[in-house]
Amino acid sequence: MKVSEFNYNLPEELIAQTPLKKRDESRLMVLNKKTKKIEHKTFKDIIDYLEPGDVLVRNNTKVIPARLYGKKETGAKVEFLLLNNIEGDIWESIVRPGNKLHIGTKVIFGDGLLQADILEIMPGGTRKIKFYYTGIFNEILDKIGMMPLPPYIHEELKQKDRYQTVYAKYEGSAAAPTAGLHFTPELLEKIQEKGIEIANVTLHVGIGTFRPVKEETVEAHKMHSEHFYIKQEDCEKINKAKQEGRRIIAVGTTSCRVLESIADEKTGMVRPQENDTQIFIYPGYKFKCIDGLITNFHLPQSTLLMLVSALAGKDYIIKAYEEAVKEKYRFFSFGDAMFIS
Repeated sequence: MKVSEFNYNLPEELIAQTPLKKRDESRLMVLNKKTKKIEHKTFKDIIDYLEPGDVLVRNNTKVIPARLYGKKETGAKVEFLLLNNIEGDIWESIVRPGNKLHIGTKVIFGDGLLQADILEIMPGGTRKIKFYYTGIFNEILDKIGMMPLPPYIHEELKQKDRYQTVYAKYEGSAAAPTAGLHFTPELLEKIQEKGIEIANVTLHVGIGTFRPVKEETVEAHKMHSEHFYIKQEDCEKINKAKQEGRRIIAVGTTSCRVLESIADEKTGMVRPQENDTQIFIYPGYKFKCIDGLITNFHLPQSTLLMLVSALAGKDYIIKAYEEAVKEKYRFFSFGDAMFIS
């Protein structure tokens, strides 16, 4: 398959730059892959499409304020984007300007609240760095770090918590699982009152999620790796539903990727584990665990657009995206949502 088959024309003004005032008042496009119908709703209407007995599986990762602005000892300004915590106070980071940050360079952030040494140049040009500080690292990061917004967002985020889901719990992501941004505590309460169960997975979203596919053919692309875990209690909810023929609805492509990475080939059952996934889902893939997906609108020619095309069918998805453009839906991280049933 050619990567160019997953293209659509997106006017730049439809890329959402800021979140809506109310999370659940974003728009919701509803796709039914059996009838090929397309409906236009508001996100809070999702409750009408969920059935008692469904299990909603969400990603409870928390975005860390991973963008840091600092200075070298010479006074030259630098920027770090923390990617993952290797161990203790040692991190992998994207650094700018890369050609000026050699092994042994010292960097100071937040008037000395945080200091870093460059330990190693890693494959791909990232750096292994070690931090030195007094106090609690995450508290310092909250004080001086900025949210690592995607490259297509150019406006400043006024409230940090709007790039977090209301159920974010475990810190470690460099990007938000954006399908979950539409949920409010009130909507989640109504969903549970209707008899819909909620299960959690944790996948720490890497910055690789924004990297474009550079190959000409889909099959040649190599996926980035992301760390995840799922607990016993959540596996039990999912497996019981599978046994009883109830639906598993993934909130976001990240939850979907965890479930499809660990599901048994024949039964779709899952077991508790901590691991890394590089699963790449594109048309031709046979889904083992999920029956539906809540997701945002994704970039042209992206692996995420390929994933939703695998679930709903490429032609149907491209038609839906073209209709979303015509209807002036808001796209990407702070944009509107889609439910594929």
